[in-house]
Amino acid sequence: MKKILNARLCLLPLLLMIVALLPACKKMNDSSNAGAPSITSVRLYHPSPKDTLIGTGNLNADTSFTGHSGKYVVIIGHNLQNATNITFDGVPASFNTALFAPNSAVVSIPYIEFSKIDTAKLYTIQYTTPAGSTSFAFKLGPPAPTISAVSDVFAAPGDSVYLYGSNLVLVQQFSYGGTNIPKFNSNANGTSLGFLMPATTSNKLIIVTTKSGIARDTINAKPIIYSISNCNPELGDSVYVYGNYLKTISSITFGGATITNFTEGPHGAYVKFAAPDRYSYANGTVTIGTSYGTVSTVYQVNTADKVWDGLLADCWWGNYFGVNPWGSTVEALGYRDAAYDGPMGSNTHYGNDQFGILISPVLAGGASTYFPLGNSNPTANHPRNYWMPVANLTDPPSNWAFQFDISVPRPWNGGTLYISTEFAGDSYVARYEPWKIPGSNVTKSFKTKGWQTVIIPLSEFRSKVNELGDGVSITQISQLLGGTGTNSYNMTLKNFDTSPTATDFKVAIDNIRCVKIK
Repeated sequence: MKKILNARLCLLPLLLMIVALLPACKKMNDSSNAGAPSITSVRLYHPSPKDTLIGTGNLNADTSFTGHSGKYVVIIGHNLQNATNITFDGVPASFNTALFAPNSAVVSIPYIEFSKIDTAKLYTIQYTTPAGSTSFAFKLGPPAPTISAVSDVFAAPGDSVYLYGSNLVLVQQFSYGGTNIPKFNSNANGTSLGFLMPATTSNKLIIVTTKSGIARDTINAKPIIYSISNCNPELGDSVYVYGNYLKTISSITFGGATITNFTEGPHGAYVKFAAPDRYSYANGTVTIGTSYGTVSTVYQVNTADKVWDGLLADCWWGNYFGVNPWGSTVEALGYRDAAYDGPMGSNTHYGNDQFGILISPVLAGGASTYFPLGNSNPTANHPRNYWMPVANLTDPPSNWAFQFDISVPRPWNGGTLYISTEFAGDSYVARYEPWKIPGSNVTKSFKTKGWQTVIIPLSEFRSKVNELGDGVSITQISQLLGGTGTNSYNMTLKNFDTSPTATDFKVAIDNIRCVKIK
Protein backbone atom coordinates (compact mmCIF):
# COMPACT_ATOMS: atom_id res chain seq x y z
CA MET A 1 0.00 0.00 0.00
CA LYS A 2 2.89 2.29 0.88
CA LYS A 3 4.55 1.56 -2.47
CA ILE A 4 1.34 2.40 -4.36
CA LEU A 5 1.00 5.69 -2.44
CA ASN A 6 4.61 6.60 -3.20
CA ALA A 7 4.06 5.93 -6.90
CA ARG A 8 1.02 8.22 -6.95
CA LEU A 9 2.97 10.97 -5.21
CA CYS A 10 5.77 10.69 -7.83
CA LEU A 11 3.34 11.14 -10.74
CA LEU A 12 1.78 14.27 -9.25
CA PRO A 13 4.42 16.80 -10.53
CA LEU A 14 4.15 15.41 -14.07
CA LEU A 15 0.37 15.73 -14.00
CA LEU A 16 0.64 19.29 -12.77
CA MET A 17 3.13 20.07 -15.62
CA ILE A 18 0.75 18.68 -18.25
CA VAL A 19 -2.10 20.76 -16.82
CA ALA A 20 0.11 23.84 -16.94
CA LEU A 21 1.01 23.21 -20.59
CA LEU A 22 -2.57 22.77 -21.79
CA PRO A 23 -3.21 26.56 -22.33
CA ALA A 24 0.04 26.89 -24.28
CA CYS A 25 -0.84 23.91 -26.45
CA LYS A 26 -4.24 25.45 -27.09
CA LYS A 27 -2.61 28.72 -28.16
CA MET A 28 -0.25 26.85 -30.51
CA ASN A 29 -3.11 24.93 -32.04
CA ASP A 30 -5.03 28.19 -32.47
CA SER A 31 -2.16 29.74 -34.54
CA SER A 32 -3.76 28.33 -37.68
CA ASN A 33 -6.76 30.49 -36.88
CA ALA A 34 -4.73 33.69 -36.40
CA GLY A 35 -5.87 36.92 -38.00
CA ALA A 36 -4.47 38.70 -41.02
CA PRO A 37 -0.77 39.63 -40.83
CA SER A 38 0.43 43.14 -40.06
CA ILE A 39 3.92 44.70 -40.08
CA THR A 40 5.11 47.42 -37.71
CA SER A 41 8.83 47.68 -38.54
CA VAL A 42 11.84 46.05 -40.23
CA ARG A 43 15.21 45.51 -38.61
CA LEU A 44 18.57 44.46 -40.05
CA TYR A 45 19.27 41.07 -38.52
CA HIS A 46 22.11 40.76 -36.03
CA PRO A 47 22.35 38.47 -33.01
CA SER A 48 20.28 40.12 -30.26
CA PRO A 49 20.48 42.77 -28.93
CA LYS A 50 22.24 44.29 -31.93
CA ASP A 51 19.36 44.40 -34.43
CA THR A 52 19.24 47.75 -36.27
CA LEU A 53 15.99 49.48 -37.11
CA ILE A 54 15.91 50.17 -40.86
CA GLY A 55 12.21 50.59 -41.64
CA THR A 56 9.29 52.16 -39.82
CA GLY A 57 6.87 52.35 -42.73
CA ASN A 58 7.46 56.09 -43.21
CA LEU A 59 9.23 56.62 -46.53
CA ASN A 60 9.80 60.29 -45.76
CA ALA A 61 11.58 59.55 -42.51
CA ASP A 62 13.29 56.25 -43.29
CA THR A 63 16.73 56.20 -44.93
CA SER A 64 17.28 54.17 -48.08
CA PHE A 65 18.38 50.58 -47.64
CA THR A 66 20.59 49.79 -50.65
CA GLY A 67 22.88 47.12 -52.02
CA HIS A 68 21.94 44.41 -49.55
CA SER A 69 20.86 41.46 -51.67
CA GLY A 70 21.24 38.31 -49.58
CA LYS A 71 21.20 40.16 -46.26
CA TYR A 72 18.77 38.96 -43.58
CA VAL A 73 16.16 41.29 -42.14
CA VAL A 74 13.69 40.76 -39.30
CA ILE A 75 10.11 41.70 -40.13
CA ILE A 76 8.31 42.70 -36.92
CA GLY A 77 4.52 42.59 -36.59
CA HIS A 78 1.62 40.30 -35.82
CA ASN A 79 0.35 36.98 -37.18
CA LEU A 80 3.49 36.43 -39.27
CA GLN A 81 4.03 32.75 -38.55
CA ASN A 82 2.23 31.15 -41.51
CA ALA A 83 3.58 33.11 -44.48
CA THR A 84 2.94 31.70 -47.94
CA ASN A 85 4.52 34.51 -49.98
CA ILE A 86 6.79 37.47 -49.21
CA THR A 87 7.92 39.98 -51.82
CA PHE A 88 10.35 42.92 -51.73
CA ASP A 89 9.68 45.51 -54.45
CA GLY A 90 7.52 42.86 -56.12
CA VAL A 91 10.29 40.23 -56.19
CA PRO A 92 9.54 37.00 -54.27
CA ALA A 93 11.87 36.11 -51.41
CA SER A 94 12.78 32.60 -50.36
CA PHE A 95 12.30 31.87 -46.66
CA ASN A 96 12.45 29.21 -43.97
CA THR A 97 9.38 29.09 -41.70
CA ALA A 98 11.55 27.66 -38.92
CA LEU A 99 12.77 31.25 -38.52
CA PHE A 100 9.23 32.57 -38.05
CA ALA A 101 7.23 33.37 -34.93
CA PRO A 102 3.84 35.08 -34.53
CA ASN A 103 5.47 38.47 -34.07
CA SER A 104 8.62 38.15 -36.21
CA ALA A 105 9.98 36.61 -39.41
CA VAL A 106 13.65 36.41 -40.48
CA VAL A 107 13.89 36.69 -44.28
CA SER A 108 16.72 37.00 -46.81
CA ILE A 109 16.40 39.92 -49.26
CA PRO A 110 16.19 38.57 -52.83
CA TYR A 111 18.36 39.67 -55.78
CA ILE A 112 16.48 42.48 -57.50
CA GLU A 113 17.05 43.78 -61.04
CA PHE A 114 15.67 47.26 -60.54
CA SER A 115 15.60 47.87 -64.30
CA LYS A 116 12.89 45.21 -64.63
CA ILE A 117 10.65 45.64 -61.60
CA ASP A 118 7.10 46.92 -61.56
CA THR A 119 7.77 50.45 -60.31
CA ALA A 120 4.30 50.51 -58.69
CA LYS A 121 5.67 47.95 -56.22
CA LEU A 122 8.90 49.79 -55.48
CA TYR A 123 9.57 50.41 -51.78
CA THR A 124 7.04 47.83 -50.59
CA ILE A 125 7.01 44.54 -48.72
CA GLN A 126 3.99 42.38 -49.50
CA TYR A 127 3.36 39.75 -46.82
CA THR A 128 0.79 37.00 -47.41
CA THR A 129 -0.57 34.26 -45.12
CA PRO A 130 -3.67 32.02 -45.40
CA ALA A 131 -5.50 34.62 -43.31
CA GLY A 132 -4.78 37.57 -45.57
CA SER A 133 -2.16 39.95 -46.93
CA THR A 134 -0.56 43.24 -45.90
CA SER A 135 1.66 45.81 -47.58
CA PHE A 136 4.38 47.72 -45.75
CA ALA A 137 6.38 50.71 -47.00
CA PHE A 138 10.09 49.76 -46.98
CA LYS A 139 12.67 51.95 -48.71
CA LEU A 140 14.67 49.20 -50.42
CA GLY A 141 16.24 50.37 -53.69
CA PRO A 142 19.46 50.58 -55.72
CA PRO A 143 22.41 52.74 -54.61
CA ALA A 144 22.79 56.26 -55.96
CA PRO A 145 23.79 56.47 -59.64
CA THR A 146 27.30 57.22 -60.92
CA ILE A 147 28.60 58.36 -64.34
CA SER A 148 31.94 57.16 -65.73
CA ALA A 149 32.01 57.85 -69.50
CA VAL A 150 30.13 58.72 -72.69
CA SER A 151 30.50 56.42 -75.69
CA ASP A 152 30.82 59.20 -78.27
CA VAL A 153 30.64 62.84 -77.31
CA PHE A 154 31.02 63.75 -80.99
CA ALA A 155 28.04 61.74 -82.26
CA ALA A 156 25.83 63.48 -84.80
CA PRO A 157 22.31 64.54 -83.75
CA GLY A 158 20.06 61.47 -83.74
CA ASP A 159 22.93 58.98 -83.42
CA SER A 160 22.80 56.36 -80.68
CA VAL A 161 24.96 57.21 -77.68
CA TYR A 162 25.53 55.41 -74.38
CA LEU A 163 26.17 56.90 -70.97
CA TYR A 164 28.21 54.48 -68.84
CA GLY A 165 28.24 54.21 -65.06
CA SER A 166 26.46 52.29 -62.31
CA ASN A 167 22.91 52.10 -60.93
CA LEU A 168 21.52 53.94 -63.95
CA VAL A 169 18.04 52.55 -63.27
CA LEU A 170 14.72 53.96 -62.13
CA VAL A 171 15.69 57.13 -63.97
CA GLN A 172 13.27 59.98 -63.43
CA GLN A 173 15.05 62.71 -65.38
CA PHE A 174 18.07 62.90 -67.66
CA SER A 175 19.69 65.93 -69.25
CA TYR A 176 22.72 66.03 -71.54
CA GLY A 177 24.51 69.28 -72.24
CA GLY A 178 21.61 71.23 -70.77
CA THR A 179 19.07 69.49 -73.03
CA ASN A 180 16.36 67.31 -71.49
CA ILE A 181 16.38 63.75 -72.90
CA PRO A 182 12.80 62.45 -72.84
CA LYS A 183 13.52 58.92 -74.10
CA PHE A 184 16.26 56.63 -72.78
CA ASN A 185 16.81 52.96 -71.94
CA SER A 186 18.71 51.36 -69.08
CA ASN A 187 20.39 48.01 -69.63
CA ALA A 188 19.57 45.13 -67.26
CA ASN A 189 22.35 45.72 -64.74
CA GLY A 190 22.18 49.51 -64.83
CA THR A 191 25.68 50.07 -66.25
CA SER A 192 24.57 52.01 -69.32
CA LEU A 193 21.86 54.42 -70.41
CA GLY A 194 21.13 54.55 -74.13
CA PHE A 195 19.78 57.69 -75.80
CA LEU A 196 19.86 59.68 -79.04
CA MET A 197 22.27 62.59 -79.28
CA PRO A 198 20.27 65.84 -79.07
CA ALA A 199 20.47 68.41 -81.86
CA THR A 200 21.71 71.18 -79.58
CA THR A 201 23.44 71.55 -76.24
CA SER A 202 23.85 74.68 -74.15
CA ASN A 203 26.51 73.55 -71.65
CA LYS A 204 28.74 70.58 -70.77
CA LEU A 205 26.71 69.20 -67.86
CA ILE A 206 25.29 65.67 -67.61
CA ILE A 207 22.65 65.15 -64.91
CA VAL A 208 20.88 61.86 -64.15
CA THR A 209 18.18 61.82 -61.48
CA THR A 210 16.96 58.44 -60.23
CA LYS A 211 14.79 57.29 -57.34
CA SER A 212 17.99 56.78 -55.36
CA GLY A 213 19.83 60.01 -56.01
CA ILE A 214 21.44 62.36 -58.53
CA ALA A 215 24.63 61.90 -60.57
CA ARG A 216 26.37 64.89 -62.14
CA ASP A 217 29.29 64.97 -64.55
CA THR A 218 30.71 67.11 -67.33
CA ILE A 219 31.04 66.20 -70.99
CA ASN A 220 34.79 65.56 -71.08
CA ALA A 221 36.65 64.85 -74.29
CA LYS A 222 40.26 65.68 -73.56
CA PRO A 223 42.22 64.35 -76.56
CA ILE A 224 44.33 61.19 -76.36
CA ILE A 225 47.10 60.07 -78.74
CA TYR A 226 47.66 56.32 -79.08
CA SER A 227 50.06 56.13 -82.02
CA ILE A 228 51.41 57.82 -85.15
CA SER A 229 51.41 56.04 -88.49
CA ASN A 230 54.85 57.29 -89.53
CA CYS A 231 57.24 59.17 -87.26
CA ASN A 232 59.66 59.93 -90.10
CA PRO A 233 57.54 60.87 -93.12
CA GLU A 234 58.74 62.47 -96.34
CA LEU A 235 57.16 65.43 -98.10
CA GLY A 236 53.57 64.65 -99.08
CA ASP A 237 53.30 61.34 -97.18
CA SER A 238 49.94 60.78 -95.51
CA VAL A 239 50.31 60.89 -91.73
CA TYR A 240 47.66 59.55 -89.36
CA VAL A 241 47.63 60.37 -85.66
CA TYR A 242 45.44 57.77 -83.94
CA GLY A 243 43.74 58.25 -80.60
CA ASN A 244 40.48 59.28 -79.00
CA TYR A 245 38.51 62.55 -78.89
CA LEU A 246 40.54 63.97 -81.77
CA LYS A 247 37.74 66.36 -82.71
CA THR A 248 37.18 70.13 -82.58
CA ILE A 249 40.92 70.45 -83.26
CA SER A 250 42.28 73.97 -83.12
CA SER A 251 46.00 73.31 -83.53
CA ILE A 252 48.53 70.62 -84.49
CA THR A 253 52.29 70.74 -84.24
CA PHE A 254 54.26 67.84 -85.72
CA GLY A 255 57.78 68.16 -84.43
CA GLY A 256 58.74 71.70 -85.27
CA ALA A 257 56.11 72.06 -87.98
CA THR A 258 52.70 73.69 -87.61
CA ILE A 259 50.00 71.75 -89.46
CA THR A 260 47.16 73.95 -90.67
CA ASN A 261 45.54 71.66 -93.22
CA PHE A 262 44.17 68.45 -91.70
CA THR A 263 41.12 66.17 -91.73
CA GLU A 264 39.41 64.82 -88.63
CA GLY A 265 38.33 61.18 -88.76
CA PRO A 266 34.92 59.85 -87.69
CA HIS A 267 34.22 59.63 -83.94
CA GLY A 268 37.50 61.40 -83.16
CA ALA A 269 39.51 58.23 -83.80
CA TYR A 270 42.22 59.91 -85.88
CA VAL A 271 43.36 63.04 -87.66
CA LYS A 272 45.27 62.93 -90.95
CA PHE A 273 47.40 65.40 -92.90
CA ALA A 274 50.14 65.56 -95.52
CA ALA A 275 53.67 65.68 -94.14
CA PRO A 276 55.76 68.79 -94.73
CA ASP A 277 59.31 68.61 -96.09
CA ARG A 278 61.31 66.90 -93.35
CA TYR A 279 64.17 69.34 -93.84
CA SER A 280 61.89 72.31 -93.20
CA TYR A 281 61.27 71.62 -89.52
CA ALA A 282 63.04 70.33 -86.44
CA ASN A 283 62.47 67.12 -84.55
CA GLY A 284 60.06 67.34 -81.63
CA THR A 285 56.89 66.01 -80.03
CA VAL A 286 53.39 65.94 -81.51
CA THR A 287 50.87 68.26 -79.85
CA ILE A 288 47.15 68.51 -80.59
CA GLY A 289 44.87 71.14 -79.10
CA THR A 290 41.07 70.87 -79.08
CA SER A 291 38.20 72.72 -77.45
CA TYR A 292 38.47 70.21 -74.58
CA GLY A 293 42.22 70.34 -73.92
CA THR A 294 45.70 69.60 -75.23
CA VAL A 295 47.73 66.40 -75.54
CA SER A 296 51.38 65.84 -76.43
CA THR A 297 53.49 62.76 -77.08
CA VAL A 298 56.57 62.10 -74.95
CA TYR A 299 58.53 60.68 -77.87
CA GLN A 300 59.63 62.74 -80.86
CA VAL A 301 59.06 62.63 -84.61
CA ASN A 302 61.36 63.53 -87.51
CA THR A 303 64.24 61.95 -85.63
CA ALA A 304 66.15 60.38 -88.57
CA ASP A 305 69.55 62.12 -88.93
CA LYS A 306 68.67 64.33 -85.95
CA VAL A 307 68.32 62.38 -82.68
CA TRP A 308 71.06 60.00 -81.57
CA ASP A 309 69.88 59.14 -78.06
CA GLY A 310 68.65 55.55 -78.08
CA LEU A 311 69.45 55.06 -81.78
CA LEU A 312 70.39 51.43 -82.43
CA ALA A 313 70.46 51.34 -86.24
CA ASP A 314 69.98 53.79 -89.11
CA CYS A 315 71.37 51.40 -91.76
CA TRP A 316 73.79 54.06 -93.01
CA TRP A 317 77.52 53.53 -93.16
CA GLY A 318 78.89 54.84 -89.88
CA ASN A 319 78.58 54.38 -86.12
CA TYR A 320 74.88 53.46 -86.24
CA PHE A 321 74.93 51.14 -89.21
CA GLY A 322 73.42 48.46 -86.98
CA VAL A 323 72.70 45.66 -89.46
CA ASN A 324 74.69 42.81 -90.96
CA PRO A 325 73.95 42.71 -94.70
CA TRP A 326 76.36 39.95 -95.57
CA GLY A 327 74.30 37.01 -94.40
CA SER A 328 71.79 35.05 -96.45
CA THR A 329 68.82 36.41 -94.49
CA VAL A 330 69.62 40.13 -94.52
CA GLU A 331 69.78 41.20 -98.13
CA ALA A 332 72.13 43.87 -99.43
CA LEU A 333 70.82 47.20 -98.25
CA GLY A 334 68.04 48.93 -100.14
CA TYR A 335 69.04 52.25 -101.64
CA ARG A 336 66.44 54.58 -103.15
CA ASP A 337 64.27 51.51 -103.83
CA ALA A 338 60.80 52.88 -104.55
CA ALA A 339 59.29 49.39 -104.35
CA TYR A 340 59.04 49.91 -100.59
CA ASP A 341 57.44 53.36 -100.83
CA GLY A 342 53.74 54.15 -100.79
CA PRO A 343 51.25 56.90 -99.96
CA MET A 344 51.63 56.26 -96.22
CA GLY A 345 55.39 56.66 -96.23
CA SER A 346 58.50 56.85 -98.40
CA ASN A 347 62.18 56.38 -97.68
CA THR A 348 63.89 57.37 -100.92
CA HIS A 349 64.76 60.95 -100.11
CA TYR A 350 66.63 60.55 -96.82
CA GLY A 351 70.14 61.92 -96.69
CA ASN A 352 71.01 58.38 -95.51
CA ASP A 353 68.41 56.64 -97.61
CA GLN A 354 69.54 53.06 -97.03
CA PHE A 355 67.57 50.46 -95.13
CA GLY A 356 67.83 46.82 -94.17
CA ILE A 357 65.84 44.13 -95.98
CA LEU A 358 64.93 40.99 -94.05
CA ILE A 359 64.12 37.93 -96.15
CA SER A 360 62.87 34.43 -95.39
CA PRO A 361 61.34 31.65 -97.49
CA VAL A 362 58.09 29.92 -96.56
CA LEU A 363 58.79 28.36 -93.17
CA ALA A 364 57.91 24.78 -92.32
CA GLY A 365 56.16 24.12 -89.04
CA GLY A 366 58.51 24.95 -86.17
CA ALA A 367 61.19 26.42 -88.45
CA SER A 368 62.79 29.85 -88.05
CA THR A 369 65.00 32.39 -89.81
CA TYR A 370 67.56 34.39 -87.85
CA PHE A 371 68.35 38.01 -88.76
CA PRO A 372 71.74 39.20 -87.45
CA LEU A 373 71.36 42.93 -87.03
CA GLY A 374 74.89 43.76 -85.91
CA ASN A 375 75.81 46.47 -83.47
CA SER A 376 76.13 50.22 -83.16
CA ASN A 377 79.59 51.58 -82.41
CA PRO A 378 80.61 53.68 -79.41
CA THR A 379 80.64 57.43 -79.94
CA ALA A 380 81.82 60.44 -78.00
CA ASN A 381 78.41 60.70 -76.33
CA HIS A 382 77.23 57.11 -76.05
CA PRO A 383 78.68 53.65 -75.51
CA ARG A 384 78.12 50.77 -77.91
CA ASN A 385 74.48 49.60 -78.28
CA TYR A 386 73.08 52.38 -76.11
CA TRP A 387 69.36 52.09 -75.24
CA MET A 388 68.91 54.48 -72.33
CA PRO A 389 70.66 56.11 -69.37
CA VAL A 390 71.44 53.86 -66.42
CA ALA A 391 69.30 56.13 -64.23
CA ASN A 392 66.21 55.12 -66.23
CA LEU A 393 66.61 51.37 -65.74
CA THR A 394 64.35 51.65 -62.69
CA ASP A 395 61.52 53.23 -64.72
CA PRO A 396 58.43 51.05 -65.35
CA PRO A 397 59.03 48.98 -68.52
CA SER A 398 55.83 50.42 -70.02
CA ASN A 399 57.44 53.88 -70.03
CA TRP A 400 59.89 52.88 -72.77
CA ALA A 401 59.53 51.21 -76.15
CA PHE A 402 61.43 49.49 -78.95
CA GLN A 403 60.66 51.50 -82.09
CA PHE A 404 61.39 50.88 -85.77
CA ASP A 405 60.13 51.89 -89.22
CA ILE A 406 58.94 49.07 -91.47
CA SER A 407 57.67 48.54 -94.99
CA VAL A 408 55.86 45.35 -96.04
CA PRO A 409 55.28 45.65 -99.81
CA ARG A 410 53.80 42.18 -100.34
CA PRO A 411 51.50 40.01 -98.20
CA TRP A 412 52.89 38.55 -94.99
CA ASN A 413 50.87 35.80 -93.30
CA GLY A 414 52.42 33.48 -90.74
CA GLY A 415 55.69 33.60 -88.87
CA THR A 416 56.22 35.71 -85.76
CA LEU A 417 58.95 38.33 -85.86
CA TYR A 418 60.38 38.39 -82.37
CA ILE A 419 63.02 40.67 -80.87
CA SER A 420 65.53 39.50 -78.29
CA THR A 421 68.50 41.04 -76.50
CA GLU A 422 71.84 39.36 -75.92
CA PHE A 423 71.44 39.77 -72.16
CA ALA A 424 67.95 38.22 -71.87
CA GLY A 425 68.29 35.74 -74.73
CA ASP A 426 65.11 33.68 -75.10
CA SER A 427 64.09 34.36 -71.49
CA TYR A 428 62.18 37.48 -72.56
CA VAL A 429 61.23 38.35 -76.14
CA ALA A 430 58.75 40.70 -77.81
CA ARG A 431 56.50 39.40 -80.58
CA TYR A 432 55.38 41.30 -83.67
CA GLU A 433 52.69 39.50 -85.69
CA PRO A 434 50.43 42.07 -87.41
CA TRP A 435 48.77 39.39 -89.55
CA LYS A 436 46.96 38.09 -86.46
CA ILE A 437 43.49 39.44 -85.74
CA PRO A 438 43.50 40.24 -81.99
CA GLY A 439 41.27 38.09 -79.83
CA SER A 440 40.78 35.35 -82.41
CA ASN A 441 42.52 32.50 -84.19
CA VAL A 442 41.85 34.13 -87.55
CA THR A 443 44.71 35.49 -89.64
CA LYS A 444 44.76 38.04 -92.45
CA SER A 445 47.61 38.78 -94.80
CA PHE A 446 49.33 42.00 -93.82
CA LYS A 447 51.01 44.59 -96.01
CA THR A 448 51.68 48.30 -95.73
CA LYS A 449 51.16 51.20 -98.08
CA GLY A 450 54.73 52.33 -97.74
CA TRP A 451 56.62 52.98 -94.51
CA GLN A 452 55.08 53.04 -91.07
CA THR A 453 56.35 53.20 -87.48
CA VAL A 454 56.02 50.33 -85.02
CA ILE A 455 56.23 50.99 -81.27
CA ILE A 456 56.49 47.99 -78.92
CA PRO A 457 56.49 48.89 -75.19
CA LEU A 458 59.28 47.14 -73.30
CA SER A 459 56.55 45.69 -71.09
CA GLU A 460 55.70 43.49 -74.08
CA PHE A 461 58.96 41.58 -73.66
CA ARG A 462 57.58 38.43 -72.07
CA SER A 463 58.69 35.04 -70.78
CA LYS A 464 57.81 31.67 -72.24
CA VAL A 465 54.85 29.55 -71.13
CA ASN A 466 53.99 27.54 -74.23
CA GLU A 467 55.86 29.63 -76.80
CA LEU A 468 58.53 32.30 -76.71
CA GLY A 469 57.07 35.61 -75.56
CA ASP A 470 53.62 34.35 -74.51
CA GLY A 471 54.18 34.57 -70.75
CA VAL A 472 54.58 37.29 -68.13
CA SER A 473 56.06 40.70 -68.78
CA ILE A 474 59.42 41.88 -67.50
CA THR A 475 59.03 43.80 -64.27
CA GLN A 476 62.36 45.63 -64.54
CA ILE A 477 64.15 46.96 -67.62
CA SER A 478 67.38 45.48 -66.27
CA GLN A 479 65.94 42.03 -66.99
CA LEU A 480 66.30 42.98 -70.64
CA LEU A 481 69.42 45.12 -70.69
CA GLY A 482 71.37 44.24 -67.56
CA GLY A 483 72.72 47.05 -65.42
CA THR A 484 74.31 49.24 -68.08
CA GLY A 485 71.43 50.39 -70.31
CA THR A 486 73.30 48.95 -73.31
CA ASN A 487 72.91 45.64 -75.12
CA SER A 488 72.94 44.15 -78.59
CA TYR A 489 69.73 42.72 -80.04
CA ASN A 490 68.50 40.62 -82.94
CA MET A 491 65.30 39.60 -84.71
CA THR A 492 64.07 36.13 -85.63
CA LEU A 493 61.13 35.01 -87.76
CA LYS A 494 59.67 31.91 -86.10
CA ASN A 495 56.79 29.71 -87.26
CA PHE A 496 55.13 28.55 -84.05
CA ASP A 497 52.50 26.59 -86.01
CA THR A 498 52.80 22.98 -87.16
CA SER A 499 51.83 23.87 -90.74
CA PRO A 500 53.98 25.89 -93.16
CA THR A 501 53.51 29.65 -93.26
CA ALA A 502 51.07 30.87 -95.89
CA THR A 503 53.60 33.28 -97.41
CA ASP A 504 57.30 33.98 -97.57
CA PHE A 505 58.70 37.08 -95.91
CA LYS A 506 60.46 40.15 -97.29
CA VAL A 507 60.28 43.42 -95.39
CA ALA A 508 62.38 46.53 -95.03
CA ILE A 509 63.36 48.06 -91.67
CA ASP A 510 65.05 51.31 -90.68
CA ASN A 511 65.56 53.81 -87.86
CA ILE A 512 65.62 51.29 -85.01
CA ARG A 513 65.76 52.89 -81.58
CA CYS A 514 64.63 52.81 -77.95
CA VAL A 515 62.33 55.72 -77.05
CA LYS A 516 60.61 57.00 -73.93
CA ILE A 517 56.82 56.95 -74.42
CA LYS A 518 55.52 57.95 -70.97
